[in-house]
Amino acid sequence: MKNTAILFLNKLNIKTLIFDSIALATIYFIPALSHMMALPVYLIEPMRLMLIIAVAHTSRMNAYLLAATIPLFSFLVSAHPHFIKMLLITVELLLNVWLFYFMLKKSGKVFFSILSSILVSKITYYLLKFGLISILFIEGNLIATPLLLQAIMTLIFSGYIFLVFRKKSNFQR
Repeated sequence: MKNTAILFLNKLNIKTLIFDSIALATIYFIPALSHMMALPVYLIEPMRLMLIIAVAHTSRMNAYLLAATIPLFSFLVSAHPHFIKMLLITVELLLNVWLFYFMLKKSGKVFFSILSSILVSKITYYLLKFGLISILFIEGNLIATPLLLQAIMTLIFSGYIFLVFRKKSNFQR
């Protein structure tokens, strides 16, 4: 009986590993490919989109791993974003993940937690970027993506996480 349980767990771990590997490979390549195709896909925040999908459908550790590596991978594959901006985006995405899980643990409110975590991480990103532009460390516009579009995407991402977590909650009951 014990061997059967261990065999089942090993099969489950293998399936999870295969799923995560395929998901991570897909997630890694989408931001780089969208930049290489020269489509304004950045308007829908593909890195955050992939992070939201990871938060919704993989583990917390996978979400942290992706937040830390998607910008780096995109930089290494396509040289975009520039190195300093890559670091800013990495900070933003890591903060987004940490704040989401921290707020969710404290409040238990999924929509509030994801919405707040996205907003706070975006504000942090823009404050850091403003500081770097002000001291002439980087060049460019402070805001490249229209704020209305960012607000729409933030609501879509928040709604998606809310629905996925609600469905998981109903399933576990």
